[in-house]
Amino acid sequence: MSERIVIEAEPREIIGKGVGQLRREGWIPGVVYGRQTPVNVQMEQKALRRALRVVGTVHLADLAFEGGTRTVLVREIQQHATRGDIVHVDFMEVDMKAKLTLMVELVGEGEAQPEADGLGVVTMMLHEVEIECLPDDLVASIHVDLSAIQTPEDVIHVKNLVAPKGIEILSDPDLVIARFEYAALGTEEEGEEEGGTVEVITKGKKEEEEF
Repeated sequence: MSERIVIEAEPREIIGKGVGQLRREGWIPGVVYGRQTPVNVQMEQKALRRALRVVGTVHLADLAFEGGTRTVLVREIQQHATRGDIVHVDFMEVDMKAKLTLMVELVGEGEAQPEADGLGVVTMMLHEVEIECLPDDLVASIHVDLSAIQTPEDVIHVKNLVAPKGIEILSDPDLVIARFEYAALGTEEEGEEEGGTVEVITKGKKEEEEF
């Protein structure tokens, strides 16, 4: 990103269960921590959503607050368990001269030869790695060249990754990222036996939870 997205924020005095009313009025509560004492903030809901679609949790943003700006990373976006509404956002203020340690996504690209031959599929065993870098060198993802799998026995490890400039990969170099798996000769429908299908519902934070 050539220019950082600016997120407008205001000081927030309402905490605890009162934040439910704040959300109903179109504001999203948040907190900024890191280099200074943590500060409670609030952002206009629609503007915040637009900004988060661009920066996600992997791009730097400028938080405009009390007449100045703070360079931040979005560290956590909490959403309502059923509606998906944003209920709270954590920002971490960063020091541009200090290295960050965080997880980044692995994205497979290219096609393995055994898969092209119709023998089976490549399975990604690892979906993110831990990296260390200066804020300006931060990347959204690291690409995995799946075409490196030329035979069914080939395996891609963390040590095979080509790290972008300025990025140090901290994850165990011997961890397996991707491997080839032969297509099964025959499959049975799972979940057809006694009990049928099972729906798993993950509990989320209640909208009125204190922040």
